[in-house]
Amino acid sequence: MNIDTLTNRILDSYMQYGGVNRREAEDFPNRQNIIGILQNLQFLVFPGFRTAEEINPTDLRYITCAKINSTIAVLTKEIQKALVYTVSCEKGSADNIENSHCFRLAEQSAISLIEEIPEIRRKITLDGEAAYNGDPAAKSREEVILSYPGLEATLVYRLAHFLHKNGIPLIPRMMSEYIHGKTGIDINPGAEIGESFFIDHGTGVVIGESTVIGNNVKIYQGVTLGALNVKKELTNRKRHPTIEDDVTIYANATILGGGTVIGRGCTIGGNTWVTRSVPPGTVLTQDK
Repeated sequence: MNIDTLTNRILDSYMQYGGVNRREAEDFPNRQNIIGILQNLQFLVFPGFRTAEEINPTDLRYITCAKINSTIAVLTKEIQKALVYTVSCEKGSADNIENSHCFRLAEQSAISLIEEIPEIRRKITLDGEAAYNGDPAAKSREEVILSYPGLEATLVYRLAHFLHKNGIPLIPRMMSEYIHGKTGIDINPGAEIGESFFIDHGTGVVIGESTVIGNNVKIYQGVTLGALNVKKELTNRKRHPTIEDDVTIYANATILGGGTVIGRGCTIGGNTWVTRSVPPGTVLTQDK
């Protein structure tokens, strides 16, 4: 079989099955650009911790300014793609007026995320403190920032969640799935997570879209906060549990259902299967 025949067969599959990112209304965000944006945002949150750049006080203002400008420029374009793509899917086309409106919304959203960085830094500092104070193996706060996958996944969640709350399609999920692949921790950007949140070890953790988590919650590897039913018609309904303040959930526990509430101060033991609410202060080793 010659190269022309092979090319034609692949091109035919593009027509038959779709999945082509074209420079038209169908254009959608670029994965590599989203990863680059995340790297810039991580620099702004933890300067010098997650890049090869060496910085000093003299250079910090210049580098920070450059990262901000780069992030706003690239993120604006990627958000615009996501908005235009969504409009085209809903209406079948996206005219120039809608495209221009999407650009303005995209630019406002990108700037808003940068404006939110100080608040995100406050929250992730509390998350890092929770990890340091909650793990006897942690020798320093810097070790937590540099090496704990749970903190990195939480940071990306907080960035993605901000965009999700502001109505940005596609990009928050791209961010969360990128860090899911890197850390093994799957946090849907729609989840609501309070302050001082700590994921220990982390691999295999799943936190569903409508999960609500309070403050000072600690969970271990393999924990699933999921839905009892995954039927498509349940979209936009509360399908995942609520975890109140000061709860600890040990490894491989599974907690399911939108009506399931784990009360304040509970301890959920490892390998438990929970589908009903648990009163505050309970130590649960199995679902009774």
